[in-house]
Amino acid sequence: MITGKTKIIGVVGNPIEHSLSPPMHNNAYKQMNMDYVYVAFSVDNIEKLIESAKTLNIIGLNITIPYKTQVIEYLDEIDETAKQINAVNTITFKNGIAKGYNTDGTGAVKSILKYTSLKDKNVLVIGAGGASKAITFTLLNQEIKELNIANRSIENAQKLKDNLIKQTGYENINCHRIKDVESIIEDMDIIINTTPIGMYPNTDVNPPIITDKISQKHTVMDIIYNPMETTLLKQAKENGATVIPGTHMLINQAVTAFELFTDKEPSYESLEEALLEQLMQ
Repeated sequence: MITGKTKIIGVVGNPIEHSLSPPMHNNAYKQMNMDYVYVAFSVDNIEKLIESAKTLNIIGLNITIPYKTQVIEYLDEIDETAKQINAVNTITFKNGIAKGYNTDGTGAVKSILKYTSLKDKNVLVIGAGGASKAITFTLLNQEIKELNIANRSIENAQKLKDNLIKQTGYENINCHRIKDVESIIEDMDIIINTTPIGMYPNTDVNPPIITDKISQKHTVMDIIYNPMETTLLKQAKENGATVIPGTHMLINQAVTAFELFTDKEPSYESLEEALLEQLMQ
């Protein structure tokens, strides 16, 4: 039961009606007997967001499209990783301080580490947008051997590379056009798709890369979670590769955000249960 003592956490975006975060977090609160509620806020303008959240004594907020970068100028503090990525998806309000974090990269890395090590691995990241930026920054803290960024626009891939080098000093980064990556796939260990190619409802399109050379030596992750098995993952699995669906990243980033908000660790299963129930509808 929601009362005057119930603590409020939410997600802010526009559009936000179809967010899967509320059922995930609320299921975890229920299982942990926590007097919290997680709600979705559709917001047209974030100029007064932080001030309003403080006034309402909101405990924390997740931030999604289109505000992940815009919100930064209104924060009191920002975590170093989020600063490097230049995007925030989680805000805590503690002792009057609004602090921003980015849990996307952590969610991706946690998902991969459940299946394989990243140390000394050659990694191919497809895409150079916001998700790619968060994931590549986090990957560079994992002692990988080589990072390859493939994008339709080689110029955008180069911009991401330059930014990564400037922020981290890591230089073993190569850029490719997506259509040219077939020649390097056999040398890769881990392949991560950060593009929306294959996302519902456009599930019947060809995967972003040709999968003929993907084999059992590869681990392939797609950050798309609807459908849970994209064409890329389906073809990779048929070739013997280890595949990681996007639900893993979504849940793991939510676990990290949950911990930041409440100082408690939810079970992975409590979040997964609610997410899968929503996706099966």
